[in-house]
Amino acid sequence: MAPPSPSASILPFSRPEAALPPLHLSPPHLTGAELEALQDVLASGWLAPAGPTPLRFEAAVAEAMRQPHALAVSSGTAALGLSYRLLGVEPGDEVWTSSLTFLATIGPAVQMGATPRFLDVDPTSWTLDPALLAEELAAAARRGRLPRAVVPADLYGQPADIAAIAEACARWGVRVLSDSACGMGALQHGWPAGHGADLVAVSFNGNKIVTSTGGGALLAPDGAAIARARHLATQAKEPAPHYQHETTGFSCGLSALLAGFGLAQLPCLEERVSARRAIFARYAGALGALPGLSFMPEPGWARSTRWLTAMLVDPRRFGADREALRLALLEQGIESRPVWKPLHLQPVFRQAPAVGGAVAAALFEQGLCLPSGSAMTVEQQDRVIATIRALHRG
Repeated sequence: MAPPSPSASILPFSRPEAALPPLHLSPPHLTGAELEALQDVLASGWLAPAGPTPLRFEAAVAEAMRQPHALAVSSGTAALGLSYRLLGVEPGDEVWTSSLTFLATIGPAVQMGATPRFLDVDPTSWTLDPALLAEELAAAARRGRLPRAVVPADLYGQPADIAAIAEACARWGVRVLSDSACGMGALQHGWPAGHGADLVAVSFNGNKIVTSTGGGALLAPDGAAIARARHLATQAKEPAPHYQHETTGFSCGLSALLAGFGLAQLPCLEERVSARRAIFARYAGALGALPGLSFMPEPGWARSTRWLTAMLVDPRRFGADREALRLALLEQGIESRPVWKPLHLQPVFRQAPAVGGAVAAALFEQGLCLPSGSAMTVEQQDRVIATIRALHRG
């Protein structure tokens, strides 16, 4: 069922009679090599999560992320779930993460019985605040209750400051898991997103910069950790002629077909990042001077992929709030989406402890993500820009 049209009083224009094709936030961008890659996998006879193609994909992902070891899995969430198993998360443990992230960052840990604690973000990066984290770790040490793990999350292609976060955690022996689901191609302190963490999870969902249509990967500097994850990802089967199990595992390997698709995508990673950064720059150049509009900052230590262009709408200065702007774009067939609702404000976590949260809450109230697909044409970008300008004039 189509969503209802916004009230005409909100909009200074009406939908054109000949509706233009919809613009989505981040549709997949094909390279042209995917079909041949799939045909090669089919001809090989290896379709399950086994054979040479998933291994080649893992090697390519490891090279792109400058990590020595990688395991391809069925989703970014599966990579996070395996990570929490490797970290030994048990009922009653605390796991800390940024409040401004997607539910999947912390969901698997909660399902294992952990208690989440949500920390606010740094306004200069919108990712986990390292200074706040250092203060809270010191306080937790005095209480005698350090977290099992700290899980910084990259945001819309902006990498978390792993160097500072890992330094704060190392003082207390706390492990770091980087949720870099949307961070592939980003750099922090000259290194790929997640570098310096004990474990790194990435996603190849259909809306990511490079995709395997679905899938993810777990990366680590420790080969033993990846070997353990591989064991768990294949139902924890022991080497025996019969089915022998000493623990329970999962079935979350990546099929050879999807791995082949991903292999066709990975060579275009830098090209896709450049395209999205150019789209961000064009939006910022065309709209940044309008009163009440500002864009997600990029700290000097980072190179964001700008997977999604995120901006802030100050209703007092712009003349309309974020929701009115979202509806105006929707009326023109343009998908946009509010910045993540902070996890400490989600009903499911109403009882969870949180530290700060005002920065994350303000970003949610005013934040909006714009269409950012790397295949967007200038004309499509102009549709978005014109719609926003028209609402401002109205």
